[in-house]
Amino acid sequence: MSTLAAKSNINNRSNIKIKKKKGIGQYILAAFLGLYTLFCLLPIILVFVVAFSDDKSIVSNGFSYFPEKYSLEGFKYVFKYGKQLAVSYGVTIFITVAGTLMGLMFMSLLAYAMSRKDFRLRRFLSIFVMVPMLFSGGQLASYIVYTSMYHLKDSIWLLVLPLTISTMNIIILRTYIQTSIPDELMESARIDGASEYRTFFQIVLPLMKPALASVGFMLATAYWNDWQNALLYISSENKMPLQLLLVRIQRSIEFLLNNKNITGSALAVLQQGIPEYSCTMATVITVVGPIMVVYPFFQKYFIKGLTVGSVKG
Repeated sequence: MSTLAAKSNINNRSNIKIKKKKGIGQYILAAFLGLYTLFCLLPIILVFVVAFSDDKSIVSNGFSYFPEKYSLEGFKYVFKYGKQLAVSYGVTIFITVAGTLMGLMFMSLLAYAMSRKDFRLRRFLSIFVMVPMLFSGGQLASYIVYTSMYHLKDSIWLLVLPLTISTMNIIILRTYIQTSIPDELMESARIDGASEYRTFFQIVLPLMKPALASVGFMLATAYWNDWQNALLYISSENKMPLQLLLVRIQRSIEFLLNNKNITGSALAVLQQGIPEYSCTMATVITVVGPIMVVYPFFQKYFIKGLTVGSVKG
């Protein structure tokens, strides 16, 4: 009986849920993080509200979370460039997908080579990769090389190739291989007669999915937001990315509203027909919207990829 009673007491204790008391510091920290999150969300919410607000109410009352009147004039003005907007979206999607895939392939191969301790050029490649991170030839030197030596002026590949390699991303991938993929797997593949390419593509690459997802997201974001290379090198409308198109839309609005050669009556008509502030916020949503939709799906990989280089005990 005593044995049964002891067993029953043990079972009862195991069923009791142990509740840890939360200290006042945890509540203060939660309140602080909640306020910080709110402060980060407020500007984003304001951008969406202003984009759907009437421009006249913005001029009279300023930016507000509760506008007097809602309107779609800002989006209508942006969507007037319907055909060119569709072409620019296609160009941006192409350079984002192609550049991300090419960048991941090039950087993962280089990171794998730099992670192998028996590779003779390991130190040389590490220094070779680090030098451009510390010293840069400048924008003028890049322009001369791309246009005069490579003859890539007005080529869509100038929107893809310059961003494919990043020193920080290579370091992240190399660190992930060194810390998360056991050397025994690669050694066993080598003993079985597998070549380096087969070892990389069949063993290492499938295990690099978290790092590839995080680096790929950062690379895709860089391609999606890039407009400076297009401004310098692209002149054809059929190769114009989305960001450059929206920059030109914004500049055209500023030119029309600030042109001193336009008479006062004509300027007043233009100001009534062009929703300056709501159009600006509508362009922001048009650019940032797809990234905001995709980011939650890659958030866990993004965080894991950034922490692969931390010190492990």
